[in-house]
Amino acid sequence: MQRRSLGRKTVFSSFLLGTSALSMLAMPETVQAQDDSEFEFEMAEPAKPGEGADDGVPGNTIIVTATKRQQTLQDVPVAVTVTTADTLERAQIRDLRDLQSVVPSLRVKQLSSSANVNFLIRGFGNGANNPGIEPSVGVFVDNVYRSRTAAQITDLPDVQRIEVLRGPQSTLFGKNASAGVVSIVTKKPQFDLTGSAELTYGNYDQRIAKGYVTGPVTDSLAVSLAGGINKRDGFYRDLGTDTRSNDRDRWFARGQALFDPGTGLSVRLIADYDKIDETCCAVFSLREGQAAQAIQALGGRTNDIDDPFRDDVIYNNYISTNDIENYGVSAQVDYQLGPLTLSSISAYRHTDSVTAQDSDFTSADLIYPNAGNLDLDTFTQEFRASASFADIFSLLLGGFYIHEKVDQHNDLRFGSQFRDYADLMIGSASGGLLSTPSLETAFGQADGTSYAGQFFTEGEGFDENYALKSDAFSIFGQVDVQVASGLTLTLGGNYTNDSKRFSTDTVSSDVFSAIDLDAPQYAAFRQQLLLGGALQQAGINPADPAAVAAFAGDPATADTFQAMQAYAAGNANNPAANPLAALTPLQLLPPFLNIPNAVEDGKTDDDKFTYTVRLAYDVDPALNLYVSYATGFKASSINLSRDSRPSPSSRAALADAGLTLNNLTYGSRYAGPENSRVIEGGAKADLGWASGNLAVFHQQIKGFQSNIFTGTGFALLNAGKQSTFGVEFEGQVTPLDRLTLNMGVTYLDPTYDSFRDSAVGDLSGERPAGIPTWSIMLGAQYSQPIGNGVITPRVSYLYQSDTRLEDGFPNFVERDAQGDIVDSSVARALAAEYTREVNDLTASLAYEMDAGITLSVWGRNLLDDRNYSTVFDTPAQPGGISGYPTDPRTYGASVRFSW
Repeated sequence: MQRRSLGRKTVFSSFLLGTSALSMLAMPETVQAQDDSEFEFEMAEPAKPGEGADDGVPGNTIIVTATKRQQTLQDVPVAVTVTTADTLERAQIRDLRDLQSVVPSLRVKQLSSSANVNFLIRGFGNGANNPGIEPSVGVFVDNVYRSRTAAQITDLPDVQRIEVLRGPQSTLFGKNASAGVVSIVTKKPQFDLTGSAELTYGNYDQRIAKGYVTGPVTDSLAVSLAGGINKRDGFYRDLGTDTRSNDRDRWFARGQALFDPGTGLSVRLIADYDKIDETCCAVFSLREGQAAQAIQALGGRTNDIDDPFRDDVIYNNYISTNDIENYGVSAQVDYQLGPLTLSSISAYRHTDSVTAQDSDFTSADLIYPNAGNLDLDTFTQEFRASASFADIFSLLLGGFYIHEKVDQHNDLRFGSQFRDYADLMIGSASGGLLSTPSLETAFGQADGTSYAGQFFTEGEGFDENYALKSDAFSIFGQVDVQVASGLTLTLGGNYTNDSKRFSTDTVSSDVFSAIDLDAPQYAAFRQQLLLGGALQQAGINPADPAAVAAFAGDPATADTFQAMQAYAAGNANNPAANPLAALTPLQLLPPFLNIPNAVEDGKTDDDKFTYTVRLAYDVDPALNLYVSYATGFKASSINLSRDSRPSPSSRAALADAGLTLNNLTYGSRYAGPENSRVIEGGAKADLGWASGNLAVFHQQIKGFQSNIFTGTGFALLNAGKQSTFGVEFEGQVTPLDRLTLNMGVTYLDPTYDSFRDSAVGDLSGERPAGIPTWSIMLGAQYSQPIGNGVITPRVSYLYQSDTRLEDGFPNFVERDAQGDIVDSSVARALAAEYTREVNDLTASLAYEMDAGITLSVWGRNLLDDRNYSTVFDTPAQPGGISGYPTDPRTYGASVRFSW
């Protein structure tokens, strides 16, 4: 089968040859350390002559707080990638979705709205689109946990650095994160009056303005204020609505106050608000399937599936909207008592996300609205006590509590043309024997009622209400002891207890989806259809009584007709031969059994102790070695989607309780906990003019919470076990005083050790989709004094090897009458056609004047490498496959003034 690559096959060697011509350009700074989970990548930016890079530390050293205390990257035994503020500015990184271009092992996927972004570290991660799932990759902003993607993607304000920690994090972060952590550290208010202002203009009429100012109010009180707007036209022309999609229209404001009287007490208060009002997200049709002709017959149009990126054109009949509001407050109180530091971090956050999508992705009026309203309230409280004694012994003890409330309301409705569309699909599936009115008549007669005009009518659909309340607490701590000269032993532990209560109030008004096509009262109808189908195959029109009578009375065909009648009568109640089975793809929204009920209580309670053991040895000031073993945990996640269905193991109990419904489907209400562990060994070397880091690791997650889109909802299931063997190398060389060359290479070899009950069958022994074998980052930067300033060109190139995007497409799976998978070969073979290779080239040229003015020009994705973040079954279109495209080439110019 021919593979369909969804990325431009830019020859990797051509870039290597071209690097010599671009050697005066540079990659965003990337610095690195090791953590109890894994090995991150980010090289430090060389300090200006006579200056330290951070807090007065000499040389090309960067201070991080990944271990909850200040250490240099060379000294910290934690695998953490650090992206500095300078990188964020020069690489034009505007939100966390852009961060993947400078952090090789981080992948960020944009999905159905501006509020749905999924983070993956080393291939592990989940949580987007399904609000009942807490992400495997935890995001923290100034020590405050952001629990959902809608609260994470705002434009990055007044950032000092971003630390990305790989692997399970539990002994330093009270909120357990089974795959890793993204920790954003913003600038504290300063007691000197400073600030900055920046204006940017780019293609697609991009306009960005942001500012930051900080200064003292009194000798002990300093404040800061940051704000900005970000506007841009959409990348894609929607010819169905005469608008553009994937635009930017967002703004933010953030204020801080720091009280520091110099007595060992400090209080930091932060309040922020941001707003997003955008049209998102464009979807391309990649495979039309059998629905294409019906859509075209209704006047509906879709993009050119042979070359979707040629014109960047999409078709919808309604505008997909995203209206997202985030705000929150936090207070951090620190008190220094001799060698002991006591900290309290309290925070409240609210997210309100209102979205609407034309989910058939055509200009026909099939589905609209597919609308959602998500309210998320989160309160967190953390207490920490830390102490350090003469660099020989350090201790951290803490407690963490989170209370969260999720309320989600969704509506999915059939549009004005869905009935006509369904009628065309029914006629095609039955060879012209059936139509929507004939089905209404036949089923109505058998049921003793009237279904006239009730199948697929405008406004029918799903009315959904989901509620989730969760409470969790953890007690965590870590101790570092120097057991011998240069040899440090680290022991850490975390006990987490997590309980969730969830409920649904969901009703399907889709009348046709409630029809049991195998019901005994339809036996005569099925028998008639079986006989009619057999006659059609014999060339006889079953709707012509004279032709049928002639066929039955002809001595040459009479026996054949009798055999047809016998077959039809004998199989009228055989589900395997049911001629109505071809209509099941149109039963999109079957009846829903709400929870809690007499069998399902809608509760989960999980607890787990996780730990870290690490041994680090400083061979000499330039070389550090380490080995570590770390475990992690993530509690059960709840399936808040249309596919929140009872477990197959509950089928008998539901029947005994009288709770079964026609066409009640089975799946999962929730996925059980994830348990992760990482074994890692590595080395860090820093010779001043050159540095290198090597790590070898094996990471494993038992019960990985797989969340697969099924076309109408999500299959949330536990994979038995998923593991990854990996090798990472990062290096930096400064061959000349002003020239810095960077390189990072990541090799990953993941496997589903066991995943028997996935949404597309048994995947045990196979490679998980979406994880490239190779990720390679190359970069260079050169700084040249010119006049009263410094000109700095830089370039970075990210290559990710060709990889399959999805494990399979659930709508192509063949199931039996009970809904169990019989054959998934087609679903998985089709998925093998859709792959992606990444070739991302970014460059900038900046002139930094001594007067504080910086002029720069920049470009992102300069090769215009076009691919897809994910592909999926097209809703309501049997045989269709669609995908969310990534951003095209962007470029622009910026002016920044700092004082």
